[in-house]
Amino acid sequence: MTFGPYVKDLREKCGLTLRQFCRLAELDASNWSKVERGILPPPKTRQQINDVASVLAVPKDSEAYKTMLDLAAISHMPTELLANDRVAENISIFLRTARNKKPKAGEVAELLKLFRQK
Repeated sequence: MTFGPYVKDLREKCGLTLRQFCRLAELDASNWSKVERGILPPPKTRQQINDVASVLAVPKDSEAYKTMLDLAAISHMPTELLANDRVAENISIFLRTARNKKPKAGEVAELLKLFRQK
């Protein structure tokens, strides 16, 4: 999954239309629609993501919030890193490790193995 569809799903679960959400988040509906469809990249700053999360009532300590951060970061990574599907799927492990969350057993070893295959 990518950032846009993920956030669209959260927005719809909140019962917000695109225009309602954009009004609350002070975003341009036309541009945000393109973000949700993957035409435009997600926000780059944590503050922008925090604003989106706040409107969607996503707590900062939740898995949904961490997923938003991961998906936003992944979308701004060089495409050559994401060319390998297995690497792309495991990038979130790296991102969470970088944020000081202890990875599950074997996750770091698997990610390193995938990077070395490049």
